[in-house]
Amino acid sequence: VQLQASGGGLVQAGGSLRLSCVASGRTFSSYAMGWFRQGPGKEREFVAAISSLGGNTYYADSVKGRFTISRDSAKNTVYLQMNSLKPEDTAVYYCAADPPGKGSYYQPRQRSEYEYWGQGTEVTVSS
Repeated sequence: VQLQASGGGLVQAGGSLRLSCVASGRTFSSYAMGWFRQGPGKEREFVAAISSLGGNTYYADSVKGRFTISRDSAKNTVYLQMNSLKPEDTAVYYCAADPPGKGSYYQPRQRSEYEYWGQGTEVTVSS
C-alpha cells in the first residue's frame, strides 16, 4: 500500500483544514487507517484512527471534538477534517495504514501497529 497525503497549509487560529490521504491498491477497505502528527522538536503522536469498515473512530484527547476522521472506500481516501485549529496543532501530519487481521471494528492507536506510512503534509497554525 502506498499513501499520499495532501491538504496541509497555513491557517489562522480558529480556522479549518481538511487533509486527504489517497491509498493505492485494491484492498484499501480492509485496512484500518490513522493520522499521526509530529510537531517541531516533538515525537510523532497519535491523532485519530478509523476502523476498516469506517464505523468506529478514536481520537486523541487533544483533538477530540475538533477533528473528524472519515473514509471513502470508493475513492481509496481517508480524510481528517480539522476545525478550531490552534497553534499547538502545528505539525507535519502523516497518514498510516494498519494491515488487516485485527477485526473490522478495530481502531489502532499505537504507532507500532501501522505498517504503511505516507510522506506527511505540513500544517501551520498562526496565532
